Amino acid sequence: MSTVITSVDQLNFKRSDLRTMPAPSKVLMVEPNHYDVEYVINPYMKNQIGEVDKIQALNEWEHLRDGFEELGFKVDVLDGEPGLPDMVFCANQSLPFIGRDGEKQVLMSVMKADERQGEVPFIESYYRKENYTVNHIKGDTVKSFEGMGDALWHFKRGLIWGAYGFRSSLEVYDQISDLFDVPVIALELQQEEFYHLDTCMCVLNEDSVLVYSDAFSAEGMKLIRSMFDNVIEASAYEAEKLFAVNAVSPDGKNVLIQQGCTDVNQKLRDAGFYVHEYSTYEFLKSGGSVFCMKMMLW
Repeated sequence: MSTVITSVDQLNFKRSDLRTMPAPSKVLMVEPNHYDVEYVINPYMKNQIGEVDKIQALNEWEHLRDGFEELGFKVDVLDGEPGLPDMVFCANQSLPFIGRDGEKQVLMSVMKADERQGEVPFIESYYRKENYTVNHIKGDTVKSFEGMGDALWHFKRGLIWGAYGFRSSLEVYDQISDLFDVPVIALELQQEEFYHLDTCMCVLNEDSVLVYSDAFSAEGMKLIRSMFDNVIEASAYEAEKLFAVNAVSPDGKNVLIQQGCTDVNQKLRDAGFYVHEYSTYEFLKSGGSVFCMKMMLW
């Protein structure tokens, strides 16, 4: 039976009630050999068509890949595909999970923009080779769903944080809750600059989260505060101009983040996290940064 929660008064569990899950141990990345800004599907792409420095983009991508490896993660790399410049943002085409029995499964996305729909089959082929059980969204009530761009796992707990409003349909979370056998806390996004949940919410560990609060409704922030002891807030400038919240904490203690997020980085260090800064300026032109450029896997 699905459990989709949209208000605090619907919460009937505590974090400690949720089943435990292993932390991911592997990273998937897509090489930016065809990355560019070729169309406009978000506010950041405006006036950026043809403006990507492809050599610099590759350097930035390689540096980030090396960063995951330095932290001890195995990194699988797929080639990009001609005509699919945003495939490099491989957080969007799928939502992987690991069942109670340890079986690896994945739900494939339905991309909202026509320009990105062709990415999904290539990512699906990877999962099949890795022996994941592949699932697809059923029925026609779900208009779109963009994977881990909008659906985030609570660190090491059986809980999904799911966003809706711009790229993903609220209706998808009933299916996700049923399929994954976990509750979903659904958050409505309020500003088009924060069109994916991963632009305004970064789950750091079981207790801590980094957010840009203005991207959420008041009820959404109440839900977030109800499940995290430590809520770190990013400023409007760092969240929008530097994609500070599009960071990742793959192990609950190290945070990989766009360079120059001075205020957020100090808050993270004060909270006991190790901060690793990376330049993703070429990818910011397309509306993505560190989190978008990888998929954490088991």
